[in-house]
Amino acid sequence: MDEGTTYSVSDLTDRIKGMLEGSFPDIIVEGEASNCRPSSSGHFYFTLKDSKASIQAVMFRNRLSSLSFEPVDGALLRVRGRISVYPPRGNYQLIAEDIEKAGDGDILAMLEKLKRKLAAEGLFDEDRKKPIPRFPQRIGVVSSPTGAAVQDILNVLRRRAAGVHVIVLPALVQGEGAAEAIEARIRQANLWHLADVLIVGRGGGSLEDLLPFSQEGLVRAVAESEIPVISAVGHEIDWALSDFAADLRAPTPSAAAELVSESRVQLKDSIEEIISSMQSGIQGRLEKIRLTLRPFTASEFQYRFNSILQPVLLRFDDAKGELFDSMDEKTKNYRQRLLLAKTALEGASPKAALERGFSVVLNTKTGKPLRSGKDAVAGDKLEIIPLEGKIDAIVEKST
Repeated sequence: MDEGTTYSVSDLTDRIKGMLEGSFPDIIVEGEASNCRPSSSGHFYFTLKDSKASIQAVMFRNRLSSLSFEPVDGALLRVRGRISVYPPRGNYQLIAEDIEKAGDGDILAMLEKLKRKLAAEGLFDEDRKKPIPRFPQRIGVVSSPTGAAVQDILNVLRRRAAGVHVIVLPALVQGEGAAEAIEARIRQANLWHLADVLIVGRGGGSLEDLLPFSQEGLVRAVAESEIPVISAVGHEIDWALSDFAADLRAPTPSAAAELVSESRVQLKDSIEEIISSMQSGIQGRLEKIRLTLRPFTASEFQYRFNSILQPVLLRFDDAKGELFDSMDEKTKNYRQRLLLAKTALEGASPKAALERGFSVVLNTKTGKPLRSGKDAVAGDKLEIIPLEGKIDAIVEKST
């Protein structure tokens, strides 16, 4: 190593700080806003970028009050300020003193153009949207399996609908290839009828992070899905074009899980409330009858029986008959509904199919189930899964 001046990190950073801050004390920079995020301290952090570079920026709390608008991701901004170096991190940033709108950025313009195109085709029309099932038995989640969004969804479903079967369809949710991966999972779920409802989404992020959920192919897959789709992209303030094409938009992944998992406890409470109301009504009528009978004496009974009591008893019998008929009809109705629900639950269980003698046959090479003899050729190794245990087999002939 050649002899020369040796700087400490602090000395070098101080020299760079002096050079940069002295060279750019008051400048105007124009670029597209990205990753806008107010902090808990009241400062506003964002990134300015163009097609070749980006710079971090911040507007401190005391200057925010001078703004007449709130900067958002994708907006084209003209920022006046100064360059500053932050020594602890060794990076430079733009300290914004004033911000003006300069139009829409490339991303927002692209999204608005695509939105108008798809809307004109009717992909966002309300009459195309399918109802979300009230008590789905299988819920498909298209997202990153390691992301916080999936964990939030699973936590809500464990708490509100522990018996529901959840299928996580793993996919990239950010970066190159993410839109294609998500689209493929949506179409796969429809091809194999994997779920009664699909939750498609991820946690929050910048406008660029959420771009895969606004790609045309993915949006079309959401609109064409025969399985009802709930779009749950980001947080409350985030949005994507998939929100408009989905059958329902949820502000967060957790909210999506709540929308497809009506609380069984609340349902039980509602049934108990109905039963209590019926019992109170019967008790009230019986008490009224007891009060009507109280003033009668033995000597007056015959007279009152003929003049008053008999018509009352007739009306009471009619009312009682109607009440019991109504109770019987409602009881039969609720019993039938419960029986149908039980049958549906049992019939939807994969275990029930196995108990009836069916088995799952997998091609060990591809890991995919066989639905036709044509899916296998001689020599293929198969794994047969009955109710208990498993059977390994080799195909000798297929037709």
